[in-house]
Amino acid sequence: MNLTHLDENQRPKMVDVSEKDQTTRVAVASGIIEMSQNAFDAIVSEKTKKGPVLQTAVIAAIMGVKRTSDLIPMCHPLNLSGINCDVAELPELPGFKLTVTAKLTGQTGVEMEALTGTSIGLLTIYDMVKAIDKGMIIRNVQLEKKSGGKSGDYQR
Repeated sequence: MNLTHLDENQRPKMVDVSEKDQTTRVAVASGIIEMSQNAFDAIVSEKTKKGPVLQTAVIAAIMGVKRTSDLIPMCHPLNLSGINCDVAELPELPGFKLTVTAKLTGQTGVEMEALTGTSIGLLTIYDMVKAIDKGMIIRNVQLEKKSGGKSGDYQR
């Protein structure tokens, strides 16, 4: 199997997508942050010193999606048509699940953008409540599904 980000001399390259068809492409990624009950309660009651944690995490996730090509060397700058973020409370952990959806009509997929947005959003939650709980665990950052493009659809 050949890796698309290596040329014939095994040097890194950005994939040339100029011959690919423009299609609607959507990717959904998610991840979980697990924390102490004190940290969870502070977030839910909005009693943290740094402000509204979940709203800030959503904004950070959106920014992460938009800045992916600045962070991941072989990602193309993209003209995104939509970004959606959802945060679900998981009181049984306790913690939160962040889900990020990225969408565009273009010649390359948005999986890396959805994964990056998820990671940045979860890291923002960590940053904002680390004074309460430094032992938080970020886990299961994963692609849930994608559609569009030559490789077809994927569903976890």
